[in-house]
Amino acid sequence: MGTASTRSLPEVLETLDAIAWDSPAATNMVQSAVAALEDGKVLYFPRLAFSTLPPEKRFFSPAFADEKAKNISFDPATGQVRHAVGTPEDISAISSMLKRFHDTARQFVTVLLPQYAGRLQSGRTSFRPVEVQGRKLSARKDDSRLHVDAFPSTPTAGTRILRVFSNVNPEGRGRDWLLGAPFEDVARQFAPRVRPQMPGSAWLFNAIGATKSRRTAYDHLMLNIHDAMKQDDTYQAQVVKNDFSFPPGSTWIVFTDKTSHAALGGQHLFEQTFYVPVEAMLDPSKAPIRILERLTGSVLA
Repeated sequence: MGTASTRSLPEVLETLDAIAWDSPAATNMVQSAVAALEDGKVLYFPRLAFSTLPPEKRFFSPAFADEKAKNISFDPATGQVRHAVGTPEDISAISSMLKRFHDTARQFVTVLLPQYAGRLQSGRTSFRPVEVQGRKLSARKDDSRLHVDAFPSTPTAGTRILRVFSNVNPEGRGRDWLLGAPFEDVARQFAPRVRPQMPGSAWLFNAIGATKSRRTAYDHLMLNIHDAMKQDDTYQAQVVKNDFSFPPGSTWIVFTDKTSHAALGGQHLFEQTFYVPVEAMLDPSKAPIRILERLTGSVLA
């Protein structure tokens, strides 16, 4: 096998010095943030910390998460908490903690990325108190292997997946990531391997409740690219990649449907998922669906 190469860190990471969740620090930050995000970079805020309340520190333990789950999740639309373990009082406090992170992250994204503000849809909020290392998973489910995000049960039809992460580890441990090749390189390598979607399968999966809506050709393609990336040992070993550890007290934002990434280690992390329509982008041609349509010569949604 060959040796994996790397890109220069500024090619994959855009460092911005915001210290307050209610306003970006620099007047030129908005324009550079949007352009960098849409190019596939990670926006990194080394001094933007999310503060938990003293009574919430007790939740920094895997004991409060279902042992079969890697995170505790919260639905901002319904207030429902899933995969949390504890007394009714514990669950209520966890819900309040996660709602506060959702509200804080949404406020920041709205100010930082005003182009998206009016079209931003909130997805699930999660807290991840479980150590990444040591989880025994199949390659397809192993997020320590480079991948782009595609959700089996939640088709997006091309809508962008924007995620906000904040490391709150109280022991000084970073969240260790890999950042992989540009999306177009990924698409050129893996899209030709994907067989066409079987006629009627999208309707069937939706009818039996396996998906929340019908998978488009785009969803089928992205899900298969996600799986093929993770299952290709040679690709994982040889592809261009950069490692980076996000320290406690830092926050980062990334379009995870475009940026190839993997989580190698770390514990105690907040994450907020948002959905952004392609037409809300500064440059819609940079969306994965538009790149794949250009490469395949097909309309995918």
